[in-house]
Amino acid sequence: MTLTVSVKSEVSMQEELVGTASEQEADALAGLGVVAAAAAIRDGNISSESYTAALLQRARAHSDLNAFVTIDEAAALAAARDADKARAVGSTAPLLGVPLAVKDSYLTKGLRTTLGVKTLEGFVPDKDADVVSAVKDAGGIVFGKNNLVELSYGLTGNNSPYGQAKNPHNRDHVTGGSSSGAGASVAARIVPAALGGDTVGSIRVPASLCGVVGFKPTTGRWSRNGVAPISHALDTTGVLARNVEDCALIDQIVTKAEETEPSGRSDLKGVRFAYAPRQYLDLVDAEIEANFKDAVQRLREAGAEVVEVDLGENFSSFAETSTWNIFFHDTMEALSDFLRRNNVPAAFDDIYNGLKPDLKETWAHLVLPSGAGFISADTYKVSLSDHSEIQRRFSETFSRSGAEALLFPTTPSTAPSIEHQYKFLIGDQEVSYSALAKNTIPASAAGLPAISIPTGLSSSGLPIGLEIDAARGRDRRLLELARRVEATVGALTSPI
Repeated sequence: MTLTVSVKSEVSMQEELVGTASEQEADALAGLGVVAAAAAIRDGNISSESYTAALLQRARAHSDLNAFVTIDEAAALAAARDADKARAVGSTAPLLGVPLAVKDSYLTKGLRTTLGVKTLEGFVPDKDADVVSAVKDAGGIVFGKNNLVELSYGLTGNNSPYGQAKNPHNRDHVTGGSSSGAGASVAARIVPAALGGDTVGSIRVPASLCGVVGFKPTTGRWSRNGVAPISHALDTTGVLARNVEDCALIDQIVTKAEETEPSGRSDLKGVRFAYAPRQYLDLVDAEIEANFKDAVQRLREAGAEVVEVDLGENFSSFAETSTWNIFFHDTMEALSDFLRRNNVPAAFDDIYNGLKPDLKETWAHLVLPSGAGFISADTYKVSLSDHSEIQRRFSETFSRSGAEALLFPTTPSTAPSIEHQYKFLIGDQEVSYSALAKNTIPASAAGLPAISIPTGLSSSGLPIGLEIDAARGRDRRLLELARRVEATVGALTSPI
């Protein structure tokens, strides 16, 4: 973790703030979620400064997770003191004084933004991404910039210049990616929530593997302005947190949606879900499948109806092929435009030339128009058309079954070991790391809102996630359903 510290006495200041608290009290502060922390600060039960200091202390203690690229401790504490002053004169901003982490693909004014690459290790933007601005306007504090896979190009958390992100449940295992540091920092209780990005599963995969909640909104619901892109057809900004309620609050703030009170219900009477074993259980570890079936049974016992559906022949391969085609084809144009529009001091070629060898080879083959694997304009059009067909299949399935949401295991396995992150077994089948996104890709292809919630641990102590997808535009209903599912089968654990 790289710390940018501008005040020499920050460590002693933190000791003054939290050093007198017991270890249990410090852990209690770190254990607060977004809603709980905001309420405690607003009610005067804790100060933002003491809360932020406790989190900074925790970040230092767990720096070996490589969850962050940059933390400016002085700036975070100064913002916390400003929040306490604002509270003293009557501010009731919904995120007042609550520190959130931000994936290092988001522009952050005055705080360096690397996109995970060495080429931009000194880049400090002069403006915030829209979502960061929304968080700040609501009183939130940027705690630091989370580690990520270089340019969000990967699913395990391996970053060459800034280090491999490590899973808090077992440091020998991956976090998932590309929002790798986000998953690790929320799971480790360094921050209550983190802004991430999801193109084929980059919020949901680390949420599942690290045992936290990860919310991907309907594509286009959250602004992507000021966030380094891969594909505007697929990219979404979103959030990782420790409970659904926190995701719902941040969604309301970012979208300026009308504030609604949760129903207060924890039962699922009258709710119909669907599951599609042919598409989502065809390649899963036995323990993942058993956990999923147990969750379905418990949902039924809570009053839900869960019906079996089929999304059609070759659905998974159809979704995967078209999505990866779009993913690789869009990168060069999307990234070049982002660098130019945001006055980033590097061109596409500078970024490309600075990539680690294996990623550079992938780009040479699939991203550059001269590459042997770069798809033609006609194939690209077919891939976009295929996505329309995937949307149609989802819509038809929801309509025909009467289900409000689709349930399935977020990832087909728990977190692979770092040593074997590129090739590992699911059951008795050897797969590449791209298999981690097998179940998350279809929602990205169709632009659906999706959320992953933790439902327990494997026999080896690694988290298991349950994904819930809803129809496009049904984000607030999805969040309400997910809150009630969480109350029934959710199993958040604190690894450290």
